[in-house]
Amino acid sequence: MEVQAQVLRIINKKSKKEQRRKNVTRKVFSRLEMLEGDKSIGAGAAVGIGNVLSSLIHSVARNPSLAKQSFGYAILGFALTEAIALFAPMMAFLISFVFRSDKKS
Repeated sequence: MEVQAQVLRIINKKSKKEQRRKNVTRKVFSRLEMLEGDKSIGAGAAVGIGNVLSSLIHSVARNPSLAKQSFGYAILGFALTEAIALFAPMMAFLISFVFRSDKKS
């Protein structure tokens, strides 16, 4: 009986270590996936800002008399593009840290 209890303790220790290792691995993969998502968001923001600037250049080239008004709209476009790029990671962090399904009891 005593030997069986010792064997069970050793197995439980190994399984706890293995479970901790799996949890760490899961967290690392989760963070890597989040990093990849952030890279995509940054690339999307860069493309969005490039499109706004491109549209500004085209509109000023077609109608130079509306350059001031077009510049104001371009600044608004930059701001909205950046806001979306900032809100997306904020929501990702909110979802991943606040609404966790594996809450510790």
